[in-house]
Amino acid sequence: MALNKNALIRYKTIDKCLQNGYRKWTLDDLITACSDALYEYEGREINVSKRTVQLDIQLMRSDKLGYNAPIEVYRKKYYRYEDPEYSITDIPITENDMNVLSETVEMLKQFKDFSLFSELGGIIQRLEDKVYTEKTHQSSIIHLDKNDGLKGLEHLDVLYQAILKKLVLKVSYQSFKARHPSILVFHPFILKEFNNRWFLVGKNAANKPIITLALDRIISIDYDLEIPFLNEDFDGDTFYENTIGVTVLNEEQLQEVIIKVDHKNAPYVLTKPFHSSQELVERASDNGMIFKMKVHLNFELERLILGFGDSIEVLEPKQLRKRIRKKLERALGQYEVD
Repeated sequence: MALNKNALIRYKTIDKCLQNGYRKWTLDDLITACSDALYEYEGREINVSKRTVQLDIQLMRSDKLGYNAPIEVYRKKYYRYEDPEYSITDIPITENDMNVLSETVEMLKQFKDFSLFSELGGIIQRLEDKVYTEKTHQSSIIHLDKNDGLKGLEHLDVLYQAILKKLVLKVSYQSFKARHPSILVFHPFILKEFNNRWFLVGKNAANKPIITLALDRIISIDYDLEIPFLNEDFDGDTFYENTIGVTVLNEEQLQEVIIKVDHKNAPYVLTKPFHSSQELVERASDNGMIFKMKVHLNFELERLILGFGDSIEVLEPKQLRKRIRKKLERALGQYEVD
C-alpha cells in the first residue's frame, strides 16, 4: 500500500499524542496536532479534515499498515492506546521483513569501501543489530560473489572522491610486465568493475588516449593540485559499448563474431549473452545454436570463449578462429603423455 509523506506525518503525530497518557485526546485535538505537525514540516497551512483523521485511526487499527494499533475510545469522546506501552515505532518485525532486512544488509555491506555509503554505516550496523536480536542467525539466502582479499580495494574511496571533486592524481603504478613502478599524472574519469576486479579509467594528458589502470597494481596515490583537471565529457556506457571487459581496441578490431555453441551449453549463452549485441542466427542441425555479435577482438573475449572449452567453435572472423585454435593446441600440448 503506497503511503505519501503527509499521511506518515499524521500517523506519527497521532501515535505521539496517544503515547501521552497524561492528556485526554479528543478527535479535534488530534486534528489540531496533525495540522500543526504538517505546518512544521511543510512550512505551509494544510487542511486536515475530520474525515481524514478518522480514516487514519481506522487504518492504524487495521493490519493494512501492519500497525494493528490498539486505539480505543473511552467516555465516548477521548482516544487512547489500550496498551499504554504501545507505539507504532515498536511494532514487531515480521518474518518476511526480517528476511528482506537480512539480505539488504548483506548487499549494502558490499559497498563498505565507498565514502558515498559512509553515512549508511551506522544505519547498517543498527539494522544488523535489529535483525540478529529479532531472529536466530542463519546463512544468507543471497550470496554475492566477492573477494575481500583482492588488492587495491583500499584505493576505492580515494579514487571515488578524486573523480567526484575532479582532482588530478599522481599514481605510482607497476604493471605486471614492469620491473619497477612509474609515476603517472592521471585525470580520473570513472571507476569500472569487471569480473570482480576494479579499474580506474582516465587520461594522463588531453591529447592522449584513454588509459585503464588496474587497482591491484596501484602502489600509492597523491594529488597534484597545480594541474587543471581535464573536463572531458566522458561517457563510460558509450566508451565500452562494443567491448567485453575493459580492453577497448581500435575500429579494425571491432568485428562481427560468429560462434557455434553445442546443444548442452547453448541455453546458457542464450540466457546469459556474451554481449548486448548478441543475436541468435540459427539453430544448427545437431541442436546447437549459432550466435553473432559485434565486439572488439580483445583478450577478455578470447578468455570467455576459451572458458567453454570444446563446447564452442568460432566460425568468424578467421583471425580470431586461428588465435583460439593456436591457444587450444598449446593447451593440448600441456597434457601430452610422456
